[in-house]
Amino acid sequence: MEIRLENENDYSEVEVLVRNSFWNIYRPGAYEHYIVHCLRNDKSFIRDLAYVIEDDDKIVGHISYSVGYIDYGDVKIDAVVLGPVSIHEDYQNMGLGSKLIRHTLDLAKNEGIPFVFVIGDENYYHRFGFESASKFDIFLDGTDRQDECPFFMVIVFDKTKLKNKNGTFHNPDVFDVNQSDVDEFDKQFEFKEKLILDSQLKEL
Repeated sequence: MEIRLENENDYSEVEVLVRNSFWNIYRPGAYEHYIVHCLRNDKSFIRDLAYVIEDDDKIVGHISYSVGYIDYGDVKIDAVVLGPVSIHEDYQNMGLGSKLIRHTLDLAKNEGIPFVFVIGDENYYHRFGFESASKFDIFLDGTDRQDECPFFMVIVFDKTKLKNKNGTFHNPDVFDVNQSDVDEFDKQFEFKEKLILDSQLKEL
């Protein structure tokens, strides 16, 4: 099993992996594979942190990073965000996601990236050193600043790069997808049924 940089020959296989990993998990169907597809040609994409795990010439894990920004009102600063992360269903609960995350976070730190945001399960990401971003007075765009947002987290390598005041984090524009574009993109993949499940995120 090998952790290595993603290359162009991996793109199609990675998109199938991401699609299968997220299908019907957070919503009927998925759009994370479309985000991964669009990221590769977007200025926000961090190509040096796009890694895969390969086992017997089969890609079983993938991770992406991109650059959003923190809006402090008077100034905007670049801010790296982790995700999506995908692990093949036959390889889950084997620690491969943790290996990918730790490997790439170490690379990010060594490259001088001062902090990394993530939106996900706090019970999972705390193990890597992520903390609630509200501790640093940074809030996710579109969320209520008066409510704790435990799924929006940050790991800080250099606190001097953060401003000592309230800021709002914005994902890269490529994360704002149009469902009709996703549906059109999905036509090239094997048919999968969209299901509405009780475990999925509910609209606020």
